[in-house]
Amino acid sequence: MRTRTPGILCDRRGERTVNKQYKGERVFARLGKVSQDDAESWLRARQVEIDAKRENELREGSERLFAAAAQKYLLECRQRKIRTLDAIAYHVNILLPYIGSLPLRDVCNDALEGFKEERAAEGAKSSTINRSLEVVRTVLNRAARVWRANGKPWLSVTPLIEMLDERQQRRQPYPITWSEQAELMKHLPVHLQRMVLFDLNCGARDDNVCKLRWDWERPVPELQRSVFVIPASEFKGQRPHVLILNDVAWSIVERCRGQHDEHVFVWRRERVKNIEDEPVMPYRPIHTMNNTAFQNARRAAKLDKLRVHDLRHTFGQRLRDAGVSEEDRALLLGHAIAGMPQHYATATIARLVEAANKVQETRDRTTLLRVVNG
Repeated sequence: MRTRTPGILCDRRGERTVNKQYKGERVFARLGKVSQDDAESWLRARQVEIDAKRENELREGSERLFAAAAQKYLLECRQRKIRTLDAIAYHVNILLPYIGSLPLRDVCNDALEGFKEERAAEGAKSSTINRSLEVVRTVLNRAARVWRANGKPWLSVTPLIEMLDERQQRRQPYPITWSEQAELMKHLPVHLQRMVLFDLNCGARDDNVCKLRWDWERPVPELQRSVFVIPASEFKGQRPHVLILNDVAWSIVERCRGQHDEHVFVWRRERVKNIEDEPVMPYRPIHTMNNTAFQNARRAAKLDKLRVHDLRHTFGQRLRDAGVSEEDRALLLGHAIAGMPQHYATATIARLVEAANKVQETRDRTTLLRVVNG
């Protein structure tokens, strides 16, 4: 049955439905047992949304809203399979309340002052705030250099977005000692013990450890072991990286075989009673080592300054202590250097495995390093 408002229907049970064409777009919803006033209010709100959407679509160039430009950037990141898409989306979401409704021509340093001040008041470090500002800078750069409307760039010039000074807040690396490593291991669950020990012996980044896949494995029969080739899409430097495993890291990989078809490092809740029964859940990947279990173990071991990334710093420091050359350290850690090969000959892999094994022979010099770094 029709009501006094075209497009709002009410059936015999008193349930209202909106079914209306508005500016070429269908508006449909079953609202249930609501009053006529509530149904009309819902319809007006939906029409306002459509009007706003239409108005934004008619904007051109610098009149386009930052929110629309940010959405376009996220779609491009998804199409290009950018590995940091989730992080970029996070920064976009926290920026939108501050500059989302601004035309691109009005997005500048002054427009971002409120965002900077409130994020700092919330306890965000300058480096974290700068990651958000880098997203703004990228969107504006693409609006000026890439995106076109009627053959003209969205922006004629890119405003300067100034970064905050990170130097005073920059945290020094905290490589751990062998005794601290032993203490930390005592408080970690088994699956994290494996991942932490693996990281301490190959220096991979957290996301590369967690996402390590069996289809990245490349056997080296002459050495009776394998390497893992991390694809460019998953590596920070946007280039393939050959992950070299010393004897300890290789033994951990061998212990992980057969648990999961895709991922090397996985976890599941094990039974503490009726252990002869089937497990209550299948193995599943771990998204980050920096989880509650790691934080609890860090506190129990009295290593409050330790971050997951310091496991990588520890591997690098132990390589230096062992006298491994700067070039081989760069190859093992995946640092970008001129002329760096993306795949290595068997002889090179053998040399790097030997170098990586030297971390087990190092004397404990990390305490002195901390004193030097303050």
